[in-house]
Amino acid sequence: MPNIGQDTTHLRGAVTVRREFKEPGRPRPDLVIGREELFAGARGQLAAGGSVLVHGPAGIGKSTVLRSLAAEYGEEVRTVLRCSATESESHLPFLALADLFGLVVDEVAHRLPAPQRTALESALTGRGESTLQRDGLALRLAVLSTLRALAARGPVLIVADDLQWLDPASAELLGFAARRLGGTPVQMLCAVRTHTEPQGQEQDRYLSASPPDTLAVRINPLSRAHVAELLDHRGYTGLPRSTVRDIHRTSGGNPLFALELGRALFESTTPPSPGEPLPVPTSLRALVLNRLEALSAEARRTLLVASAGARPTLALLHAAGRTNAEADTAQAAALGLLVTEQDAPGVRFAHPLISAALYAQADAQERRAAHAALSTAASDPIERARHLALASTGTDPRVAAGLAEAAAAARDRGAPSVAAELGLLAARHTPDGAVPGPDERRLQAAADALTAGETDFARDIAHDVLAQATEPADRVRAWMVVIDAAGHAMAEVDAAFPQALADAGDDPRLLTLVHYQLAWRALLVEGDFERAREEGARAADLAARAGDRRNELLALAFQAQAETLMGHPDAPLTIKRALKEPQDPRVAADHNGAGSVRFRWLIMSDQLAEARKTVSALLREARRRGMVEAEVHFLRGLAETELRAGHCGRALDLARESLRLARDTGIGEAASAMLTSLAEAAGGEVDRALALAREAVARAEKNGDVIYLSRALAALGHARLVAGDAPGAVHSLRRARELEEGLGVTDPARGRWHGDLAEALVRIGEPAEAQGVVDATRARALNLGRESVLAVLDRAEALTRAARGETDAAARQLVQCRARLARLGYGLEEARAAYALAALPGRQSAPAAYDEAARLFRRCRAMPWLRQVETAAEAVPARASRAAVSLDALAATERQVAALVMEGATNREIAARLFISVKTVEATLTRVYRKLGIRSRVDIVRLAAGRPPG
Repeated sequence: MPNIGQDTTHLRGAVTVRREFKEPGRPRPDLVIGREELFAGARGQLAAGGSVLVHGPAGIGKSTVLRSLAAEYGEEVRTVLRCSATESESHLPFLALADLFGLVVDEVAHRLPAPQRTALESALTGRGESTLQRDGLALRLAVLSTLRALAARGPVLIVADDLQWLDPASAELLGFAARRLGGTPVQMLCAVRTHTEPQGQEQDRYLSASPPDTLAVRINPLSRAHVAELLDHRGYTGLPRSTVRDIHRTSGGNPLFALELGRALFESTTPPSPGEPLPVPTSLRALVLNRLEALSAEARRTLLVASAGARPTLALLHAAGRTNAEADTAQAAALGLLVTEQDAPGVRFAHPLISAALYAQADAQERRAAHAALSTAASDPIERARHLALASTGTDPRVAAGLAEAAAAARDRGAPSVAAELGLLAARHTPDGAVPGPDERRLQAAADALTAGETDFARDIAHDVLAQATEPADRVRAWMVVIDAAGHAMAEVDAAFPQALADAGDDPRLLTLVHYQLAWRALLVEGDFERAREEGARAADLAARAGDRRNELLALAFQAQAETLMGHPDAPLTIKRALKEPQDPRVAADHNGAGSVRFRWLIMSDQLAEARKTVSALLREARRRGMVEAEVHFLRGLAETELRAGHCGRALDLARESLRLARDTGIGEAASAMLTSLAEAAGGEVDRALALAREAVARAEKNGDVIYLSRALAALGHARLVAGDAPGAVHSLRRARELEEGLGVTDPARGRWHGDLAEALVRIGEPAEAQGVVDATRARALNLGRESVLAVLDRAEALTRAARGETDAAARQLVQCRARLARLGYGLEEARAAYALAALPGRQSAPAAYDEAARLFRRCRAMPWLRQVETAAEAVPARASRAAVSLDALAATERQVAALVMEGATNREIAARLFISVKTVEATLTRVYRKLGIRSRVDIVRLAAGRPPG
C-alpha cells in the first residue's frame, strides 16, 4: 500500500490558509484563568474514560482549553490523533480524515479487509474518485476498523478542533465510528463554535455525532476580575479599574477580544474621552464587522445611531430621524449583527464589541451627528445631556450646566459612576473663569468615582487637578482624593499630608479635611489610638467652627470608633453626639458614618438582632446610592452578624459576595479576605479559610495596616485551630495579642480571639498560660460587660480544668456556658461548648453527647465542625453493653432521647435540651420502648448499666 501519510502531508501544505486570531499553539497559563471548575469536570470525564465536547462562541478560549487538556491527558494514552479544520478548507473532502490517520494508518493497514483498505487509500490520497455515495459502507467500516486496530495496541485520544469547519465527509465518517466504539478505549476531545446562550441546544447536533458518554462543556465569558487577571498576566498592567471595567463590558468577557482591547489601550498615548466607547483596534474591527459591507448605507447609519445610544429602541431610532429603522435593523439581524428578541422593544447587538467597533469605525463628524440626533430624541434628561455634550466641541456654559445637572441627577439615582463620567464632560465644556470652574467640577467627578469604587479613575482626576490648580480649596480637595484612593495603604501617600497642610493654611474648613485624614493615618499606619482619637476630635471641632456639618459628623463618628476599640468610657456619649440632628443624608450610609459605628457598638455589646437590623438598613441605603465601598463594608458587617448568630451558610454567602465585590473594585480586599476566612472556617472549607487568612495577613503587611493585621492574624489562628494545627494557631494568636497590646486595644469583643488562644494552648499542653489568658481577658470583659466573651472564656477555662483532671467541674461549667451562649443567640459558640462537653475524658454519655453536638453544628450548617464531631464520635470505643447494641437500631432523635434518660434527665429537661415539646419526648419514648422490647425508663437505665431489663 502506498505511503498515505506523505501524500496527505503534501496536499495539506498546498491548501492551508493562515487564520487570524488563532490562539497560540502552546498552552499558556494566563489563557486558562477562570476555567478551574471547567477543567476539573473535563479532567474527571477523561480520567473516567469518557469523551469531552468543548463549545462556545469565537475567541472564548476553546482551542486553548482543548490544547491544555490534550497536553495533560495525551500522556496517558498510547496514540493521539489530531485535526484542526479551517473555514477555507471545509470544502475539501476527507481532509480531516487525512489529518487524523495520515501518519498512523500504515501501522494498521494490513489488518483491514482489502475493500476497506482500498476505499480508505483512495479517500486519503485523492488518487481515484472515492465518494461517500460510491464507497460509503466500505469507508465507514474502514474508519471504524482503523480505530479499533489502533485501540487494540493501547488507548486512543482523538483531538479535533473547530468541528464546525470539518468537511462533511470526514464529519460523517467520524460520527459513524464514534457511535459504534462502545467498550473500545477510544476517546474524543473536541471543540466546536456555538452561538447560543448556555441553555441553548446548538451543541446537540455535534453531540449526536460523538460517543454516547460525551460530556458537553460550555466555555462561558470571563468575569471582570478574571479579565483583569488575564490582562495583568499578559503584561497590560497599570490600566485603571474603570478602563478594565469597560474592557470587560465591551469584550463581553471574551478573552481574545479583551486582550486585543487591552493591548490597544496599553499602547495608546491618548486614553478614551469620558462618555465615549473604547477605541477598537483595526484588527478587531475587521474580525467583527466583516459583514458590515453587506449593509446598505442607510442601514449602516441607523446602526451607528444605535451604537451611540445607551439603550436603543426602535422608538428612539425613529425619534432620531431613522424613519426606516424596522427594515434597517431587520437587515442587520439577518447578517447576525443584531439579535432579534420576541416582544422586546430594545435593539440589541449580537455582541457588545460590534457596537463599539461600529462607533470606532465612524469618523468624528458622523459620531457628532449621531449624538446630535439622540440629544433631542432621548427621553431621559441624563442621556440628553450626555449626547448634547458629545455632539458639541469646545467650551459652552449652557452645555456644561446641563451636564452638571445631569450628574447630580445620576448621583441622586444611585449611579455615581455615571455621575463621574458626566462631571468630567461638564468640566471639559466649562470655560476658565466660570463659577463653578473646571477644577471644581473635576473634583466632584473624582468624589463620585470614589463613591463608585473607581479609585484609580479618581486618583487620575486628582493628579490632573494638582498639576494645574492654584486655588487652595481645589488643591486640598485633590489631596484628599489622592489619600482616600489609597484606602488602607495610607503609608504610600505620606508625602501628601504636609503638602495638604501647607495648602490648607489656617482655613478651618480645609484643615478639617486634613486632620480627619491624619486621624485615619494615626490609626491605620501608626496604630496609635490615643492620637487617632485626638485628631478625630480636633477635626470635629474645626468642622463645627466652619459650619461644616457633614465633616463634623464624619469626624465624630471616627472619634467614636476609636473610643469603641479602646474601650474608652466616652464611646457611647460620642456615638450619641454623632447621631444627633441635624444629620446629613450623604453621611447616613457612609461606611465611616455614625450608623456604621453604632452597628459596631451593637455587635460588640451582643445585641445581635438590633445589629442585624441596623446593618441591613445601611446596606440597602448604600446600594440605593451606589456607594460601592460602603456596600463592601456592610456586606462584611452583615456576614459577621450572621456568623455570630450561628447562621454559617448565610454568613458564607454574604462574605463571599463581599469578597467578590472587593476584588472587583480593589476596595477592602484584606478585610473581606479576613472575614471570608472566618466564614469558610465556620461553614465552608478549612483549606480555603487558611488561604484567605494568609492573603489577608500578606495584604495588611504590604499596606502597613496594623489594625487589620491583628484581625487577619486572629483569623489565621482560628483557621489553624479548626484545621487541627494547635501550634500554628498559638503562634498566630500570640502575634495578634502582642499587636493589640501594643496598639492599646482593650476591648476583647473587637477580635474575639482570646478563647481560641486559650483552647489552642490547652491542646499543646500549656494550661497554665491558657488560664492566664482567660484571667486577663475576663477582667476586661467584666469591666465592659461583654457577656458572650465571658461565656467563651468559661468554655476555655473548662478545658483548662479538664486538663488538670477536674472533669466534673469542667462538665458543670460547660453546661452553664452552653446555656448562656444559647440565651445570647450565639449558635456556633453554643455548639462548640456542646462539642467540648462531649469530648471531656471519662464521660459515660459520650455517644449521645456527640450526637447533640452534631445536631447543633448541623443546625448552624457548620460543616468543618460537623466533620470534626463525626470523626471524634467514630473514635469513641464501642461499648460492650447491650445498650450500645440496642441503641444502634434507633433513629437519631430516639437515640438522643434515650441517652438523656440514661443521664437521669426528666422529660421536661429533655425537651429543653433538644428544642422539642414534652409531648414529642413522650411519643419518642413510646417508640423507644417498643423497639427495645422494654417497658419503662428504668429499663433504659438498666441497659446502660449492662444489666437486663427487669
